[in-house]
Amino acid sequence: MNATREEKKAKALEIMQHLDIYPTYIDGFRDEGKVCFFENFGGYWASQEPDLMKKVQELEAKHDCMIYAITHEYMEFGELYDCLIITDYKEEWDTLVRRRGKQFFAFAFTYNKSRPEFSEFGTIGIQSAFGGIRRIS
Repeated sequence: MNATREEKKAKALEIMQHLDIYPTYIDGFRDEGKVCFFENFGGYWASQEPDLMKKVQELEAKHDCMIYAITHEYMEFGELYDCLIITDYKEEWDTLVRRRGKQFFAFAFTYNKSRPEFSEFGTIGIQSAFGGIRRIS
């Protein structure tokens, strides 16, 4: 059975708390549907970047998912936005974020802004600190 938007939101809030994301960003997501993107643990509202918000809306509509947080970084293969998602299928939810020591592994859609043809779904390594997150692998 596919998840409702409310169920996806509840799961996203649970994961955000598990990642120890700054309460203001959790409240913004819960109360206003705002998504935060993080650069080296520092958080910004995705709505400050209209092109990013357009991409978020496209991804959510196309894949019936919910994006709850985004990391932004530059790698040797391009400028990346890693969109952490809640899928439409509840049976997958236990595998969306897993902890291993001080590191988390999260299911994401990585949008390669520099080379869109290299954008893909997969698991990324993230670290949580100071109320934010960042990609580490």
